[in-house]
Amino acid sequence: MPHLRPLENEEIGDQQILERFSHYKNTRGFVPNSIRTMARRPNIVKAFMSLNQAVLYEGSVSEELKMLVSLASSMASGCRYCQSHMANLSSIYQASDAKIAAIWEFESSDLFSPGERAAIALAIKAGTLPNEASVEDFSELSKHFDDGQIVEIVASIALFGYLNRWNDTMATQLEEHPKTVTKRAVDGWQEGKHV
Repeated sequence: MPHLRPLENEEIGDQQILERFSHYKNTRGFVPNSIRTMARRPNIVKAFMSLNQAVLYEGSVSEELKMLVSLASSMASGCRYCQSHMANLSSIYQASDAKIAAIWEFESSDLFSPGERAAIALAIKAGTLPNEASVEDFSELSKHFDDGQIVEIVASIALFGYLNRWNDTMATQLEEHPKTVTKRAVDGWQEGKHV
């Protein structure tokens, strides 16, 4: 059960926020409860939505890889809400259910390229506490990505550091659509406290 109730559209008086919510509804099929809760402080939710756009949807690293990196980081941190959202977005951005389900086997699965393996390895190490990212991780990453792309990958991990803490602390209620996608892709997955 969430610690704070997500706001309904009628409770939000800011048109800019509502326009962005409409975009989320059109692209994802729903508006995330995480940002509905953040909307109690318009400047926070606006800053978050702008950062989310810049990190996940701009640059030259594919959206599929950014979503998989965010999924791996969320799995390492244990946030079930973000795991489900990123399984859903990975699916939207062309990752197969098999690839989503194999995220823990990324090192040995032929579903992942060497560059994807390097990015996911960093995401898992950076998603744990204490952070286990090393010089070797960045050395491997630099074989596949330029400096700007490495910034995009690390920004994706860092964005989910914030979201993992937000949603696990708030016990944000998971929406039906991402829950359905995750249960379809990952055998035995459960939403944990996010009911």
